[in-house]
Amino acid sequence: MDGNGRWATRRGLPRVAGHHEGVKSARSIVRAASALGLRYLTLYAFSTENWSRPADEVSMLMSLLERSVNAELPELMARNARLRVLGRTHGLPAGVRRGVEHVVHETRNNTGLNVLMAFNYGARDELIDAFRSLARQIVAGELKPEDISEKKISEALYTADIPDPDLLIRTSGEMRISNFLLWQIAYTELWVTPTLWPDFRPADLYRAVAEFQGRTRRFGKV
Repeated sequence: MDGNGRWATRRGLPRVAGHHEGVKSARSIVRAASALGLRYLTLYAFSTENWSRPADEVSMLMSLLERSVNAELPELMARNARLRVLGRTHGLPAGVRRGVEHVVHETRNNTGLNVLMAFNYGARDELIDAFRSLARQIVAGELKPEDISEKKISEALYTADIPDPDLLIRTSGEMRISNFLLWQIAYTELWVTPTLWPDFRPADLYRAVAEFQGRTRRFGKV
């Protein structure tokens, strides 16, 4: 979900306007993903690096996240969609954390689209948390070092019971991963578009999915 600030700047608007438009795009893409019958949609809402932005912008983003998540509960319920969160939620402001936890709890039994929101997320932090968890198991005698495997590491990640992504859509034309799901995207297909997130529409999602369906995935094989 990249390009909110640039979208606003190009229009002579405050950055907050771009973030508000970004929320609208997120809502439309969740609807489109649900209509397509997708099982999982991950949205990178706030990274661990985003705390380095100006304090007033961070405060505004936290308020926007809190309001937006709570406001989407009726729609999620109507679409049988489930909200799940990736990241260090304990590092979020109390109000945001409570709001997120409430929506996660209320949608826990929904069986449609899984909307994975990355809040206070960083892939390196995720790996650190996973390795620490495995280390604690070793110290407790529950795991031997030689038993650590790809499967064990995957099971210690925030995405333990979630399949690896098939497709990563990068908006705003940036040609980098930005500390996102580094372990999980080993064989994920990439689709980069110059479109800024506030301008990203369901038609763009359909185009990305259609192109993905036309690709041959070899997973390192011939």
